[in-house]
Amino acid sequence: MFAESQLWAPNPSPALVDPLALPPAAWLTALASMPGAGPRRLARLLRRWPDPAEAWRAILEGDPTDIHHTLGKRNTPLVDSWRRFVAANDVAELWQLSSDCGIGAVGCTSPAFPSMLADDPDPPAVLFHLGNPDVIAGPRVGIVGTRKCTRYGHDIAKTFGRDLALAGVAVVSGLALGVDAAAHQGAVDAHAAPPIAVVANGLDSVYPRRNRQLWTDVAEAGVVLSEAPYGQSPERWRFPARNRIIAALSDIVVVVESHERGGSMHTVTEAALRDVPVMAVPGPIHSSAAEGTNELLRDGCAPACSVDDVLIELGMVASGRESSAETRPDPTGQQRQVLDALGWLPATAEQLLGRLRWSVAELGACLVALETAGWIVETNGWFERVARG
Repeated sequence: MFAESQLWAPNPSPALVDPLALPPAAWLTALASMPGAGPRRLARLLRRWPDPAEAWRAILEGDPTDIHHTLGKRNTPLVDSWRRFVAANDVAELWQLSSDCGIGAVGCTSPAFPSMLADDPDPPAVLFHLGNPDVIAGPRVGIVGTRKCTRYGHDIAKTFGRDLALAGVAVVSGLALGVDAAAHQGAVDAHAAPPIAVVANGLDSVYPRRNRQLWTDVAEAGVVLSEAPYGQSPERWRFPARNRIIAALSDIVVVVESHERGGSMHTVTEAALRDVPVMAVPGPIHSSAAEGTNELLRDGCAPACSVDDVLIELGMVASGRESSAETRPDPTGQQRQVLDALGWLPATAEQLLGRLRWSVAELGACLVALETAGWIVETNGWFERVARG
């Protein structure tokens, strides 16, 4: 979390920032950067002020009693720190720091927000991403387990990750040491269905550091997601919070190896709350690393003795199926160039013209066609891609 000594240089008049000059993602990035602005507090704030620019102004200029009422009286010291943070920081500067790292941000009301998370009972108010969030489509299996896995658990996780990816299934995990890293390494090595990672820290830094190359590989082949903004360290409470996102993104959760208590069992609980089926890999009865998975089997979870078991549970044959039911017309060559230039960060027409060096007429025609086909939307002069359904 940002200490007050780490705040950026004060902006002489932050209240005068024009909301139309920045996309909603910029304001959401700034709000998420406030000290102690966890998912639920941020969600409460945005329920009271759905426009993030108005929420920022309300903290800076509004009645503190209104903020206290929104968050609860016990949060008085937090509200005071928010007001100091908002007064000291420039939204455009916070947004630029994040954007310069290639970090995209999307709010839960945006058309670019993943639909399965938008429908979740506890959706992230804002989701940050590195890579291509459009890969969050088709069948997805969460693979979770202990960081202190055995060689058996490591090899099973890597095999499942590889074979599921080859079958057209996106592997969802947390990029932690142990089972998570093994599953994602298998998925990356397959060069098939893109991997999806959900982490508990800001996307400008890698945690744990030992996974630096794997982090890069997952971002290049798929997408890395986080609720945490630029500069956020991996605080302990963020790990169980991110586990609900892993569960929400998964059609099935497979527990490869787990102690009786641990983060993977928290993911199991979150999956149960969402009616997401849980499968468990049987382990040796004398292995403490298999106590949790064997208990899940005793409680009635389906066994995952092979990837075929998982594919059967998904209703797929081992050869896989199409990873997307895309109904939008395919973009033309020029339209694809516009989408590539737009990427997954909001951009204005002027910015796109600078990237493409086209005429205004050429770009305008493509933008109209892409918006009509449902590939992009325009809000207050900012163009943004639309996520797969």
